[in-house]
Amino acid sequence: MVTDPAGVTPGCSFLPPERTDARIDCMKVVYAIHHFPPRYTGGAELRALRTAGEMQSRGHQVQVVCVERIDSGPQEGVKWEDDRYAGLRVRRLSFNLASAPDRFLWDYDNPWIGDHLYDLLGKIRPDLFHLIGGYLISGRALQVAQALGIPCVVSLTDFWFLCPRTTLWRSDGRLSSLPVDPLSCARCLGEERRRYRLPARLAPALMDFYWRGQTRRLSQLRRRQVYLHQTLNASQAILSPSQFLRNLFIEAGIDAQRIHFMRQGLEFVGQPAEESSKPPATHLRVGYLGQIAEHKGLHVLFEAARRLPGVPLSVHAYGNPSVFPRYTRRLQRLAAIDHRLQIAGPYQRQQVSQVFHRLDVVVVPSLWYENSPNVILEAFAHRTPVIASRLGGMAELVRHGENGLLFAPGDSDDLARQLRRLAEDPALLARLRVNVPPVKVFNEEMDQLETLYAQIVNPVAQERLLKM
Repeated sequence: MVTDPAGVTPGCSFLPPERTDARIDCMKVVYAIHHFPPRYTGGAELRALRTAGEMQSRGHQVQVVCVERIDSGPQEGVKWEDDRYAGLRVRRLSFNLASAPDRFLWDYDNPWIGDHLYDLLGKIRPDLFHLIGGYLISGRALQVAQALGIPCVVSLTDFWFLCPRTTLWRSDGRLSSLPVDPLSCARCLGEERRRYRLPARLAPALMDFYWRGQTRRLSQLRRRQVYLHQTLNASQAILSPSQFLRNLFIEAGIDAQRIHFMRQGLEFVGQPAEESSKPPATHLRVGYLGQIAEHKGLHVLFEAARRLPGVPLSVHAYGNPSVFPRYTRRLQRLAAIDHRLQIAGPYQRQQVSQVFHRLDVVVVPSLWYENSPNVILEAFAHRTPVIASRLGGMAELVRHGENGLLFAPGDSDDLARQLRRLAEDPALLARLRVNVPPVKVFNEEMDQLETLYAQIVNPVAQERLLKM
C-alpha cells in the first residue's frame, strides 16, 4: 500500500518542483540501508533508525530506502511499498535475486535497484544521499546518486566494500589480509560449499591450480573490486567508526581525505549508565553479550572457562541462540559438562543496565576483526572492564592492563590466563574499572554528523573539507 506523506515541516517540502539551496536547518536526506525495522533489528538497522529519527527531529526532511525481501518480486525489477515506521517515511524494496541473470554481479551492482532509485531520487531531489553499509542495496545505489549530482555520504559498518563475505573472515576460519587477492577470494567463496572443502584440505596445491583456472570467476572478483573502489572514492565523505577500519580502507586504496573517523555514540534506555553499581559477589561474574555465531568466538570463552575447573567464576552468555542452531548445540554440549556456563538468551535494550549490573567483566572473543564494537562501549559506560581478542577494533579500544586485558585471538589458553588473573586478584579488577574511559553519547555523534552534512551541502565548505 502506498501512503500519502504527512507531517511535513512548514517551509520544507520534501518533494519540491525545483531543487533549492539547502539550509542548515532544513536539509533533505535520503538514507539507504540493506534492511530496516521492524522486521530486521540488527545493529546497523537500529543505528539507521536512530540516525534518521534524530535528523528528522532536528527539522530535516528524511526518507529511508531499504531492501525488505530478496525472495519476492517480479522476474525483473523491484516491487515497492511506502509506509511509515516510527514517524519516518520508508520505501521498502523487494526483488527476486534468484531470477537475476548474474547473481554475483547483482550482489554488488544491482541495476534493478539502480533503475528504481534513479526515478525516486530524481523526484525527491535530496540534498544528501547517505548509504549505511552497502550490502544488498549494492554499489549501484551510490553510483546513481552520484550520476544525479547528489552529494553522497557512506557509513562503513563492515568490510563489504572489500570482501564478498563482508567480514574478511575466510570460510576456512582464517582472517584475510590486504591486499585483497581475487584468487584467495575465489577459493574462499568456493569452499563455502562442502564439495570443495574436503579437496582443499587433502590436496591444497591441486585446488590452488584449479582455482587459478577459473578465469571467469577471477575476472568477476576483479571487476567487483575495481567498481566498488571507484564508487566509494567518488563519495563526498566516508565515515569510519574506528581508526582501525579507516586505516584498513586507506591501505586498500580508498582516498584518505574522504574517510573521517567518527566513533559511534551510545543512546541509553532505562537506568543511566553512570548510576550503575554492582553488588559484591563471591566469584568472578563473566559476561558475553552479542550474536551467538562462530565468528564471534563464544566457544573460545566456554573452552577457556572449562580450563579453570577450580577457579570461582561463572559465565553468562546473552544473545539469540536460535539464529545458528548448529553452533548453539555445540555450545550447549560444552555447557552441559560445566554448570558454570550459561546461555542466558537475548535481552531487551531497556534491560542493558540490569545485565551489566550483574557482571564484573565482559569478554569479547571475536575471531574476526570487528570495527568498533558497541558492547565494549556499553561495558565502559557501565564501568565494566573488558577482556578482548588482540585484534582490529577491539585492540583499539581495550588497553591491556589499563582498562581491560587482551588475549591472542582464538587462544582459549591465553584467555584462561587472563580470567585467572582477574579471579585471583580483585585489586586488578578494581584498577581496571577505575581506568575505564568515558564514552561518547548519541547526541554528540549526531551533532558531528549534522555539521558534516552542512559542510557537504555547502560547496565552499565541501572544498575545504577535502583539503583537510
